[in-house]
Amino acid sequence: MTDLTTEKSLASIEINNRLFFRLFQAANTLHTKGTQALDDFGVTTQQWSVLGALSRPQVEGGMSVNELSRYLLVSRQNLTGLLGRLERDGLIERSTGAEDRRERRVRLSEKGVALWQSLADPIHNFYDGALKGFSFDDRLAFIHYINLLQRNMSQL
Repeated sequence: MTDLTTEKSLASIEINNRLFFRLFQAANTLHTKGTQALDDFGVTTQQWSVLGALSRPQVEGGMSVNELSRYLLVSRQNLTGLLGRLERDGLIERSTGAEDRRERRVRLSEKGVALWQSLADPIHNFYDGALKGFSFDDRLAFIHYINLLQRNMSQL
């Protein structure tokens, strides 16, 4: 390799390391600061993600545990305990599938819907603060690149 090729290769390695380290830091900060934003509601960031997934209009009737697991990119095993706590707290309801009795469906309960609605302003304030300085176009581009990164990593 030429010196220029070696320099580019080393620069690429350094940039990659920095990028993934920053991504790791951002994920940790999201967990820490997100938890602080939700403390008054007694909701963890993991519960926030489940409630958010189940609050989408297209899943008003609920979704299977497998669908939720795929949507959140978490294992069924990790989701099981979380769903148990949400059900215990009356925030979700589980039922069996209409077509397949083995299927477990999950949806927000009335209490869960009310909690999600009360979280709307604090969550949007958190998002606005975290994305301060990002234009609308920056946000769209960021979504594009995060999606591309996630897709590439899932194919490894």
